[in-house]
Amino acid sequence: MWDREVDLLVIGSGAGGMTAALVAAQEGLKVLLCEKTSLIGGTTATSGGTIWVPGSNQSKLTARPDKVDEARVYLDGEVGKYGAPELREAFYAAGAPALDYLEKHSEVKFKANNPYPDYHPDRPGGALGGRALTPQAFDGRKLGEDFKLLRPPMPEFMVLGGLMVGRDEIKYFIRPWSSFKAFTLTTRLLWNHLRDRLRHSRGTRLLLGNSLVARLLYSVRRKGVEIAVNAKMIELVKNKSTVEGAVIELNGQKQRIRALRGVVLATGGCAASAKWRAETVKDAPLPNVLAFEGDTGDGLDAAAAIGGDIDRNHESPFFWMPASRMPWPNGRVGTYPHIRDRPKPGLIAVNAAGKRFVNESNSYQDFVAGMFRSHKTVPTIPAYLICDRSFIHDYGIGVIHPVWQWLPSFVKAGYLKSGRTLAELAEKIGVDAKGLAASVEDHNRAAVTGEDKAFGKGSTVMNRHNGDPAVTPNPNLRPIAKGPFFALAVYPAPIGSSIGLRTDADAQVLDAQGKPIGGLYACGNDMSSIMRGCYPGPGITLGPALVFAYRAAMHAAGKALAQPRMAA
Repeated sequence: MWDREVDLLVIGSGAGGMTAALVAAQEGLKVLLCEKTSLIGGTTATSGGTIWVPGSNQSKLTARPDKVDEARVYLDGEVGKYGAPELREAFYAAGAPALDYLEKHSEVKFKANNPYPDYHPDRPGGALGGRALTPQAFDGRKLGEDFKLLRPPMPEFMVLGGLMVGRDEIKYFIRPWSSFKAFTLTTRLLWNHLRDRLRHSRGTRLLLGNSLVARLLYSVRRKGVEIAVNAKMIELVKNKSTVEGAVIELNGQKQRIRALRGVVLATGGCAASAKWRAETVKDAPLPNVLAFEGDTGDGLDAAAAIGGDIDRNHESPFFWMPASRMPWPNGRVGTYPHIRDRPKPGLIAVNAAGKRFVNESNSYQDFVAGMFRSHKTVPTIPAYLICDRSFIHDYGIGVIHPVWQWLPSFVKAGYLKSGRTLAELAEKIGVDAKGLAASVEDHNRAAVTGEDKAFGKGSTVMNRHNGDPAVTPNPNLRPIAKGPFFALAVYPAPIGSSIGLRTDADAQVLDAQGKPIGGLYACGNDMSSIMRGCYPGPGITLGPALVFAYRAAMHAAGKALAQPRMAA
């Protein structure tokens, strides 16, 4: 009946799947990790790589260590009305131990940043830093031939044919002659990149999500985990109430693989599935997707087919990012996530009436929520980011980098619209000219006083953290003063799914009656998110992915963690 046998079968190679495989192998299990594409890493590899885990020992190295009790207050206020408190308690209980376990037994290492605020740090329990942890940089040369298996970052996040530049290094890299530090740092980066390109297709200095996946890949290889690429799950094999294995199509050949300790679903959720998006999001065009193209709901569909329950009680079925589309000369259309440009001073977002509809410096999830709200009454998909030439020079916009730029090429490609006057720009993008002129006038008055009475831009710690401290009196406000003026269209783009398989505290998939399906686990975006479609802070998808993958693997290994007590 079976073509082969393993202890644990893991489907998917993002942060959740790789962590489950790593922990299981460390606990002595024979593990097979299956990835349906030819490259490892999924959405994790192209992400920022940040994880949100309260109360970690890494945070104790910062000026203000984080406390789980404060995080509990914060999440109760953010997501509590959508239920699942037992899963949040499981997350708190296993968060720090999971990171300590990875630190001890692998090359997966994180550092806490302070400040690195939650997305609503002014609310009760919100933190200014310590909860969001970033993976440490990794030398891709250590992977050897496996470096070719690593899914690269988005091309728009690299320069000079594959060089990754850190968040804190960008300001030096774009102005290399501004100081001695900028010059030496840029020279070192360029020299090392030139050396890398003599032997590799891109730079081997890995950061962000690419570093996290590389560290996981390096570690699972050293634990003896077998990795199969081009290995797609066809179906789960269930005997009565227990999953015994799965049918995998490996390089075009079907194999029935028995899994003595269980199957872990970590296929990335359903954000890239047109079918799932159409079923869950009504009356809104969604041409852009920032999740990995392979996140098509394989795990959800397979589990549902044998009785797994899909949990839909979420504020939003997906996590969102405003994104623009750039048609490059080589025929590739790049989808760019607007994270860094929106909070900077001198930019507003408007709908078809030319009116602002949101605080542009809020989180990407909050920004898109504002788009959906406004779109109910005024066309807001797409929305348009409006700025002047000085803004693009100082901060860039979308795929256009600061300082070093040739705007006519982006205008010719249709990515950027320009106008000598606001009225000319409004005509080109099809928004109300009077409304746009009034919005810019109101914004410019707010920039002088430092107070945005309409939406409170710059009034929160998170806003100010992402603004420009050199701009006063408000780091998020600067006049849009002198033509030519520019507009860039942005659309809602799912970066991951929140809805997913209902599980217990050990990531066991539950049926419609709330009973565990033996031998079946789900983590990452295949698991119904404990954030319930809300976005409390950076890394709230990857943090739970690692923690519940750890719980799943320990349970499969017969070393289930103590069930957490419910908070009073």
